[in-house]
Amino acid sequence: PMTIVQAAFTRAARTAAQAALGAIPSTAVLLDAVDWAIVASTSGLAAVLSLLTAVAFGVPEATKD
Repeated sequence: PMTIVQAAFTRAARTAAQAALGAIPSTAVLLDAVDWAIVASTSGLAAVLSLLTAVAFGVPEATKD
């Protein structure tokens, strides 16, 4: 069973990973030409927004005890 905090951070980590995977091909064609600062800021912002959404609306994956 996951607590609300664990579920929120798990969701934020998944969201950050998805954002990074989406940002990589949009910044460059070759892996060595990727603008990693843009990828990091995009995925970081996505994680923060995910946490704020979890605070505002809750996390359905969390078990309620």
